Amino acid sequence: MTREAPLKATLALAVALTAGGIVLGCGGSGSGNAGAANAGTQAAAGTAHSDWIPSLSRRRSVVWAVGDAADGSPTSRAVASMVTSHRIDRLLYLGDVYDTGTRLEFDRRYRPLYGGLGNITAPTIGNHEWPNIATGYVPHWTAVRGTPPPLYYDFSISGWQLISLNSNTPESGSQVAWLQHLIQTTPQYGDCRIAFDHHPFFSTGPHGGLDALQVIFGALRDHARIVLSGHDHDMQRFRTIDGIVQLVDGAGGAELYPFVSTDERRVFGNDTDHGALRLVLSSGRASLTFVAQDGTRLDQSVVGCTP
Repeated sequence: MTREAPLKATLALAVALTAGGIVLGCGGSGSGNAGAANAGTQAAAGTAHSDWIPSLSRRRSVVWAVGDAADGSPTSRAVASMVTSHRIDRLLYLGDVYDTGTRLEFDRRYRPLYGGLGNITAPTIGNHEWPNIATGYVPHWTAVRGTPPPLYYDFSISGWQLISLNSNTPESGSQVAWLQHLIQTTPQYGDCRIAFDHHPFFSTGPHGGLDALQVIFGALRDHARIVLSGHDHDMQRFRTIDGIVQLVDGAGGAELYPFVSTDERRVFGNDTDHGALRLVLSSGRASLTFVAQDGTRLDQSVVGCTP
């Protein structure tokens, strides 16, 4: 499989999983049938939403973000080699272990690339892992961190609050309520927040944006400055929209997708190079650089925030 499943099928699967018993939110661990492919296998999503990833209080930190990377290709290995040759204080994995996120694919395709960074990696689940969440994503990250992975959680680094969200169920009431509560109870961050998930809200790639993320963006408006995603296999940066800069970072190794539309709000786009996003975070400032697999800096920008 070299292309994404249609979004409607992904969301239909999410509904089926929820109906089958998996609880995708806070307030208790969820368990249930994770689809016909792994019927009878129980998944327990973690609920330690604010301490699953250790926070880091140093004045300046380097964070790398990469999505759609673990497909077993030489290109994915080249991007991983480029990323891991640099300083990394935290790695954001923006989802998708190919083809369907089984435990074997995590072991053979993800682990050789980024497995050595397990103790500093903050993942978010993609649509390719979603069907086999019970037998791939959950057991992999449970083994890495010792406790089951929450499907949404937060941590802080160098004055920024980072928030991982599950875009496979973007309108989940429990997730939205958790996000709103998180924002209300951590006013010290102001709008110095970075949210990351798998699906983009805006995109000029073949998948386009996911309108259902409107509720998430509504909750983040005035409370976050950056949103990162993957899913479309390219790199995109949009101008500030409702106070938020969105970047698509899905060029981590899987087959690149050519742009199929234009959007005057997009200020950078690259659908010909594989690479990753480097974020240098400090109090009130994020320096962002898209870096190609050969180390070439493709795009640079700075986003400020107010604690």
